[in-house]
Amino acid sequence: MKIEMLANVDGRSLQKSIISKIRDLINLKNLEPGEKLPSERMLSEKFGVTRSNVREAIQKLEFFGLLDSIPQSGTFVANIGIIALNGMIDDILRLEEPDFKSLVETRILLELKTVRLAAIRRSDEDLKKIKAALDAYTQKVLDGEDAVQEDLLFHLAIANACGNSTMNTFMLTITPQIITNFEKYHVCDKGLANRGIQEHEEIFDAIKKQKPQLAKAKMKAHFSVLYQYCYNV
Repeated sequence: MKIEMLANVDGRSLQKSIISKIRDLINLKNLEPGEKLPSERMLSEKFGVTRSNVREAIQKLEFFGLLDSIPQSGTFVANIGIIALNGMIDDILRLEEPDFKSLVETRILLELKTVRLAAIRRSDEDLKKIKAALDAYTQKVLDGEDAVQEDLLFHLAIANACGNSTMNTFMLTITPQIITNFEKYHVCDKGLANRGIQEHEEIFDAIKKQKPQLAKAKMKAHFSVLYQYCYNV
């Protein structure tokens, strides 16, 4: 097993351990919704880990709505019953890191929704941001450079334009992992990048003209290679 893989496994195990200890602390102290947890510094000393380790665990619990962090005030138990909180933390601890194929599949499902909503709801300011991302991608491709990040930034601009903060958050959550693994799994031939310019332009044009069904169809066509990767079709 490669060193970086071992580091990732160890990091996940440590985070799960801290989350478990936070749950035990909440139960031990009988903390109710709205009550405050000890500071990150105190938790790091108590658990024998770094403050950044504690912060990452708290952020994960915040993501699932179990804790609320308020700047300058601290971290509080969210407005959820203790039984439900314990059950949800148990589910979180059982979660495994998504494999790359599942991330790509999730991206496809999300983007077919976001592009349709973006075509309906986009503002002029949204269009400017999508066009700027498209231009950055085009320039990188024409210069013969790797444009994976610019490609994903184009898609994130569309997600932002969809007007659904939850979908946008999901896209932001999975994007870094996709960027990290894209080259490793050789999902797309680099020769497809030039074709991507035209496909991106067609998606942008459909959003600009506010044609949701056309935008969805163009996005689906753009994902043809990813469909083959995920579903072996």
